[in-house]
Amino acid sequence: MNFSDATLARFAKEVAKYPADQKQSAVMACLAIVQHEQGHVSAEAEEGIAAYLGMPPIAVHEVTTFYNMYNQQPVGSFKLNVCTNLPCQLRDGQSALDHVCSRLGVEPYGTTDDGRFTVQPSECLGACADAPVMLVNDRQMLSFMSRERLDELLDTLKKAQG
Repeated sequence: MNFSDATLARFAKEVAKYPADQKQSAVMACLAIVQHEQGHVSAEAEEGIAAYLGMPPIAVHEVTTFYNMYNQQPVGSFKLNVCTNLPCQLRDGQSALDHVCSRLGVEPYGTTDDGRFTVQPSECLGACADAPVMLVNDRQMLSFMSRERLDELLDTLKKAQG
């Protein structure tokens, strides 16, 4: 993939934070840059990052697939990650995911037809005592998401897009 000069400059700034023989340490920053610019990290972008950092493409792909914050395909304006790890499962995490999917008419990992919402299960978000928990757009953590609170959130987000 041919990155723009501006993207390459951002990569270089991140790589400069590490010793010359450890530039692969900037892989997460480079992935974040690509996602910010393109909305997701394609396989082609992974290969471009791998070439830039001098590492095998599979090593970049392993990072992309390990973390929920990297989108491997386009997502909606609102990305809703609902924790379904075991502690959250015991406190209605799966029910919360099912409710959100039902309200939006999508399956897990699906995006609504209008492109506004993508819903996906998530591994541990580090707030087990506050379950069910969810993360909105990889930035805002929400706790104690009862059906009522989920409905309020969805209504608010729908109005924000309208």
